[in-house]
Amino acid sequence: MKLYFSPGACSLSVHIALREAGLAFDLEQVDIKAHKTKSGADFYAINPKGAVPTLLLDNGHTLTEGAAIVQYVADRKPESKLAPSPTSEERYHLQEWLNYLASEVHKTFGPLFNPNLPEASREVQKASLAKAFDFLSKNLDGKKFLMGDTFTVADGYLFTLLRWTKAVGIDLAKWPILAAYRGTIDARPAVKEAIEAEAKSKAAA
Repeated sequence: MKLYFSPGACSLSVHIALREAGLAFDLEQVDIKAHKTKSGADFYAINPKGAVPTLLLDNGHTLTEGAAIVQYVADRKPESKLAPSPTSEERYHLQEWLNYLASEVHKTFGPLFNPNLPEASREVQKASLAKAFDFLSKNLDGKKFLMGDTFTVADGYLFTLLRWTKAVGIDLAKWPILAAYRGTIDARPAVKEAIEAEAKSKAAA
């Protein structure tokens, strides 16, 4: 498999899942603005959506959309317990979290990376994120991970999103449960490896 990624972007969630699962994969960095891969390929020819993450499967097919990709990765290595069994009720709760993170948290962050966003609109987006962080804090209170005591791909996704707070001017100290949660996941070996690998790729670009 090959993961097309951009350092620090939402593709980090998939990168973490691949390393947590212990699967073999290659990495290829993508310049999202130029729509080119590091090897010079037209990224639109690989993924017409022009977005990361994109996972090239061993059969030559591609899979897009982070929430779908991380479940695919988890199902390649069930013993990793990165996702509950596809036939279990818990799996639907995992999908519930992935959909919430994608639609209510991830998409709310997006506009904040636009330097031309009016300040009034910026404050509206931050207020929406504050409500989401309140909800997440309440759900994580007394739990190690979103699904309880087991790290899942939903945690890799939430961790990736929480890493963006400083860049958009949000102080995570206002949500100590989330700050502690982020620290717990940041200390995981596979997470450290993914972050370090992306930092090296960015430095070499």
